[in-house]
Amino acid sequence: MEKKSAHEIAHVLIEALPYIQKFKSKTVVIKFGGNAMVDENLKRSFAQDIVLMKLVGINPIVVHGGGPQIGNLLKRLNISTQFIGGMRVTDSETMDIVEMVLGGQVNKEIVNLININGGKAIGLTGKDGDFIHARKINFQPSTEDLKASEIIDLGHVGEVSSIDPSVVHMLCNSDFIPVIAPIGVGDDGHSYNINADLVAGKVAEVLNAEKLLLLTNTAGILDKEDKLLTGLSISDIDNLIADETIAGGMIPKTRCATDALKGGVSSVHIIDGRVEHAILLELFTDQGVGTLLVSR
Repeated sequence: MEKKSAHEIAHVLIEALPYIQKFKSKTVVIKFGGNAMVDENLKRSFAQDIVLMKLVGINPIVVHGGGPQIGNLLKRLNISTQFIGGMRVTDSETMDIVEMVLGGQVNKEIVNLININGGKAIGLTGKDGDFIHARKINFQPSTEDLKASEIIDLGHVGEVSSIDPSVVHMLCNSDFIPVIAPIGVGDDGHSYNINADLVAGKVAEVLNAEKLLLLTNTAGILDKEDKLLTGLSISDIDNLIADETIAGGMIPKTRCATDALKGGVSSVHIIDGRVEHAILLELFTDQGVGTLLVSR
């Protein structure tokens, strides 16, 4: 090995050391989605990052989405689907597909990825150990052509009402890595499809996580000149939404982030899941690869 290369490798390891020491025994919740879930190289690097986190004493907890995979199977089965307010209308037939894809196909693929890279992962849905309690949500349109009082039934679409963390604590204390599909169960015994960002945020709150990492298909939060913003506070986020710098699909993601901060999570990172080993770069380097949000 050349002397320069050896020096560069040593520098990287030493740079990571204080972060490894700081986060040892801490819980980090990672929302896995977007390009990172479909690109083979990105999937492999994600799994390696999660395994390394566990090996250096961090407790990673993965929450995953699966919208494109659900859509693909519905299309193959010739089942029509409709979105209202960015949420998939989920009747009983569609909910069966959602459970099959999220709780089966996608969840087990992620578990297998982590395991073949040297980890010990176990997949969960909200039904396991009475883990995620959900309540049904409906959509109330705000457009002028619809009455404000009109409520649209979205079917089996829910939000988190409560979380029992005991099963996750048990797994983490037994050196397993929980991989969570965002399916909750209501008081009526029905299954509900929940936005994965929201589940990740609530899990991070309940477990008093040190960090919440949200993988996206962008570099992070960008200003109006497409420059990356970082070190943002809750009030900064409110201002960026008010002046429409943050818009569209980034609004619910940032709202999830600020809710987590208000709930006691130390920091939230919105990072570019299109970058190989984005998690390690964000956690263990001085520069990072995304937007850092803090409560101050």
